[in-house]
Amino acid sequence: MTQLEALKQLSMVVADTGDLEAIKRYQPHDATTNPSLILKAFELPGYQTLIDETLAQVKTDIADPQARVDEAVDRLSVAIGSEITQLIPGRVSTEVAAKLSFDREASIKKAHRLIELYEQHGVGRERVLIKLASTWEGIRAAEQLEKEGIQCNLTLLFSKAQARACFDAGVYLISPFVGRVTDWYKQKTGQEYAPEEDPGVVFVREVCDIASRYRYDTVVMGASFRTQGQILGLAGCNRLTISPALLEELESQEGDIERKISDVGDASERLAPIDEAEFRWGLNQDAMATEKLAEGIRRFADDQATLEEKLAARLG
Repeated sequence: MTQLEALKQLSMVVADTGDLEAIKRYQPHDATTNPSLILKAFELPGYQTLIDETLAQVKTDIADPQARVDEAVDRLSVAIGSEITQLIPGRVSTEVAAKLSFDREASIKKAHRLIELYEQHGVGRERVLIKLASTWEGIRAAEQLEKEGIQCNLTLLFSKAQARACFDAGVYLISPFVGRVTDWYKQKTGQEYAPEEDPGVVFVREVCDIASRYRYDTVVMGASFRTQGQILGLAGCNRLTISPALLEELESQEGDIERKISDVGDASERLAPIDEAEFRWGLNQDAMATEKLAEGIRRFADDQATLEEKLAARLG
């Protein structure tokens, strides 16, 4: 048995890519995308016909240049997501633009538009997760969307304050980041970490423990892995979203995997809901989480801007 096969027995494996060939090869249950991955997919040969057809239709439907670009981003994201759903049994995550991370109403409106486009492709909302940044506003948008039957994936999650707010909001899935957490601590301390002491691994284990102990329904999906050791350190987490390079490493090695995440049992008392002031204070007091959240939003916004530039050039 390969380590990838062994891991699939303990955690649901999600492909952190928009590359159709990689998805075909590794057969994940779900797939997750973001602006950076859509930008990479924009360059893949297998997508060029789909891109040409999508942009041709946008040019026919919309005259205003900026409106064309905005619509092209949405239609292309959904077209790629729809292709992915043909290859997986589960769901695809599609991201609301990072520039809307602090606008609850605009995020809800964009989510509605993405779901509408998916339905036009014959993909029901039950196959889609709307991906939002774990800001206070993003979490509030997700809370409303969940009530409407539109399930969400809250990303760029670096702190227990963010996780608890998502749990309170009834969010379907959260993506606590591993690699970016560890990146920050390595830069600050100059240390290298063994998997058991890895700050990102420790953080996600703590989030899993809270979810288990207090019986929150939210799915925890470890994300942003840098090494195979980080992945194996979270074996047993509900889901793990993994890049093709690391999927290949896991597939190339044989051996059993030890479960690292287990049910910790019921707490004697429930946690009180976290309010906005407590959320913002908890985030403020965590320098790593504050810096990585802001940096992550900027990175996704930059990649979206680059994608928009490429689309504008193709649209003419």
